[in-house]
Amino acid sequence: MERVKVKVRAAVYLGVCLSVFSALCRGQGHVASDPEPSSQEDPPHVGYMAARELCDVGERCAMKHGPRIGRLCDCLRGTACNSFFLRCY
Repeated sequence: MERVKVKVRAAVYLGVCLSVFSALCRGQGHVASDPEPSSQEDPPHVGYMAARELCDVGERCAMKHGPRIGRLCDCLRGTACNSFFLRCY
C-alpha cells in the first residue's frame, strides 16, 4: 500500500513539473519565433546618426530658435557642443 502511494505522489509531482515546464517554454517560444533583422538592412538609428556631419573644434554646432536649440552637426570625439557658446569645445 505504501508503494502505491509513493508512485501516485511521484506521478503527481512529475505531472505538475511537466506542466509548469511546458508553460514556461511556450512563453519563451513566442519570443524566439520573432524574425531577426537581416544583416542587409541597417537598423533605423544607424541612418539617422550617419546623416549628421561632424564639426571641428571651435565650429558652430547648434543654433538657438527661441527657447529651443537646434543641432547643426556632431562634435568630434573628445569634444562637446557648449550650450552657451553653441560651439564645439
